[in-house]
Amino acid sequence: MTLPQSESGNSQSFLEHFEELRRTLLKCLAAVVLLFIPSFFLAPKVINALIAWSCPPEISELNFFSPMEVFIIQMKLAALLALIISFPYCIWQIWRFLLPALYEAERKALKWWVLASAVLFVLGASFCIAVILPLVMKFSAGFSAPHLKAVIGLGGFLSLAGWLILAFGAMFQFPLAVMLSVRFGLVKRSFLADKRPYIAVIILIISALLTPPDVISQILLSVPAYLLFELGLFLSKGFEKSKTDPEKNSLQKDSCAQEAPSSVSGDGMLDFYISEDNKTHEDENQ
Repeated sequence: MTLPQSESGNSQSFLEHFEELRRTLLKCLAAVVLLFIPSFFLAPKVINALIAWSCPPEISELNFFSPMEVFIIQMKLAALLALIISFPYCIWQIWRFLLPALYEAERKALKWWVLASAVLFVLGASFCIAVILPLVMKFSAGFSAPHLKAVIGLGGFLSLAGWLILAFGAMFQFPLAVMLSVRFGLVKRSFLADKRPYIAVIILIISALLTPPDVISQILLSVPAYLLFELGLFLSKGFEKSKTDPEKNSLQKDSCAQEAPSSVSGDGMLDFYISEDNKTHEDENQ
């Protein structure tokens, strides 16, 4: 891989390359800062919608326990929303920076892999918000009793929601990770298939690290993650087949190339013996 090319076609120096990277990062940072202000006013609506969707009737309201807690939470959520909204622009800027240093095949491959990764992350986050988060909150509300009332803080609820969304977005990358590993020869598909029990244990450990310390969240994350691993294993068949077919063709070509000279040399020896036999017959006749 070479350094990005300038308009004149000459390779940029290290300082020029570093300066271009600095400008790219500053553009990304400026986009996040500009979007922070509208995101700050959008944050309360997002919080209210998330509470209305996720919390059951037993948890009709949330609480805050310090004077500035809601303001700080709103600031954090505004920064997160600004990052999410500016993500396509930042990816486009980074893509423009990397584009001159990539070959045509690398550009096409990277474009599709990045798009697939973004789609999988959005699917994982959407699945968490639509299905998993309401189940977790309903399970939590199930512990309420006449003398036991749930008093859940806004900070704790948003922290739980954020960790679950991030965890499901990351774990939904499993099919892509399996396909890339098989595609680039880092591991064989047969090896992954044989090590299914160990991979299941690893998924449980990762789920325990990514989710809050409760068994329900761990199970709700590990089961879809393992199913996604099986999906990636199934989709990687095409990569393994396309990788082995050229090897078979090259072996067949090599074997044909090795057999061809032997057949030619055999025919040449046969012609030699026939010509020698004809010469002996001509000498006898003379």
